[in-house]
Amino acid sequence: MIRDLYNVRTRPASGGTTPLSDEEERRVRDVLFHELGNAIADRGWATFPAYTPEERRRLVGVAERLTAHWGRRVVAEAEDQCAMRLRLADASVPLA
Repeated sequence: MIRDLYNVRTRPASGGTTPLSDEEERRVRDVLFHELGNAIADRGWATFPAYTPEERRRLVGVAERLTAHWGRRVVAEAEDQCAMRLRLADASVPLA
């Protein structure tokens, strides 16, 4: 028996990533903005895994968005090769 496959896409080679659609990217950035923003507001810093350059760029964008939202500088820096740390530039003063 032969079956026809419709709407089937090939998978990328192992180790490859599939790009997010514009809508998925927006939703990921919104979730990161809220979750990391809450953690930074509580502690003054937050860490998040970032294995690819795209993930690192996304976190830098979230830090820039938080900076614009709060009016206080949020810094995104590599903690190691697998994680980024977002922190308030002046963490001595609590956010709220």
